[in-house]
Amino acid sequence: MNFARTGHTASVLTNGKVLVTGGQYNGSSLNSAELYDSSTGIWTTTNSMNSARKWHTASVLTNGKVLVTGGSNDYSFLNSAELYDPSTGIWTTSGSMNFKRWAHTATVLTNGKVLVVGGSPSPETAELYNPLTKIWEMTGDMNLERIFHTASILTDGKVLVVGGRLESVDETNTAELYDPSTGNWTMTSSMNYERKCHAVSVLINGEVLVTGGENNISLLNSAELYNPLTKNWILINSMNQQRAYHTATVLKNGNVLVAGHSLNIAELYDPSAKTWISTSPMNSRRGSPTASLLTDGR
Repeated sequence: MNFARTGHTASVLTNGKVLVTGGQYNGSSLNSAELYDSSTGIWTTTNSMNSARKWHTASVLTNGKVLVTGGSNDYSFLNSAELYDPSTGIWTTSGSMNFKRWAHTATVLTNGKVLVVGGSPSPETAELYNPLTKIWEMTGDMNLERIFHTASILTDGKVLVVGGRLESVDETNTAELYDPSTGNWTMTSSMNYERKCHAVSVLINGEVLVTGGENNISLLNSAELYNPLTKNWILINSMNQQRAYHTATVLKNGNVLVAGHSLNIAELYDPSAKTWISTSPMNSRRGSPTASLLTDGR
């Protein structure tokens, strides 16, 4: 890349390029953005965001634009949002969320709206962005406050929110489901381990794989599966390495590639065998990285 960064986002655009935004370098928040062209292997800068931000979210909308929300700069949490248009390379502001958010999640629903959930300093709230009207509206609050959690859209269109840290206490193993048709949240079975800063992957068979993270006791290498049909969690074989702030990418063959946490060591999860195998290490150690599955399968 043209700029070193952490706490950034990476989004695969409909044209196959990867948009990287924001983050921080040497403690300073960045507003820069750049594009990776997998056909040439070249990074090029694009227009900068209107606001510098780190630990924000970036969501590719059904119209191909990218919605960036919240995060923080060097001084405060943010509620601002902006849109990137890949056809012009231009950023435009897109209203402000009702609450400032950092370490939150943003999920594109099957109806095209974006569900933004939790984060500090508004950890129990949730709101919806409508790309057609560019308006933010509140939806039902979660049952628990959460930061550094994960959110996954299931095959039935519901959103599974897992773990994270409770603003007032420690990490949680709880999970809950959001129903877009009602705007309501319901608790589902809890994980076997409390965890935050974990990674989550929706497998080809619809099950949800949760890996690693950390709690107030230790860094974790444990992994577990959520079955949306039975709403139960089962522990599976642990990863070879303890990890948090890592990535877990579902490959085209259905395996899951896990990498990161200040390590160059990577490993693969095989869902058919429920086993972990080592794979080639990265060339560099990376903490809090991003990973994007390119259109050619890399």
